[in-house]
Amino acid sequence: MPTTKGRILVLHGPNLNLLGTREPSVYGTATLADHVARATATGERLGYGIHSEQTNDLTTMIGFVQNAGSTYAGIVLNAGAFTHFAWSLHDALKSVGVPVVEVHLSNPAAREPWRHESVIAPVAIGTIAGFGGESYVLGVEALVRHLEPA
Repeated sequence: MPTTKGRILVLHGPNLNLLGTREPSVYGTATLADHVARATATGERLGYGIHSEQTNDLTTMIGFVQNAGSTYAGIVLNAGAFTHFAWSLHDALKSVGVPVVEVHLSNPAAREPWRHESVIAPVAIGTIAGFGGESYVLGVEALVRHLEPA
């Protein structure tokens, strides 16, 4: 299906470039490329192009977010550890003017106490967590449903 409806930015935060080898008991054995391929296939099936970026640098991530408003219909964001402290990312997401879906491979609420708070959740339309790589697929689907209400 052609990607005629728009584009979605899928952002990945710190250490997600290590997926496949990083703590497979928590994050699984699929690589970031595997997750991006599934998100891309989902977006294309729904008529949206997917552009993916990963960074370990908060400044770079904020730049991606700030530039998203003029190019993308929305953002699917796995902010990694930035989720728990990056108020500057929160502010950028709040200001960009496009809907954001927060995703996590694991369930932060079931992990260490410092992972329980998200500074992203208050500016996201929703959070999907704990479904492994399916979290990205569900995130793209949820964003498209938000963009195209029934």
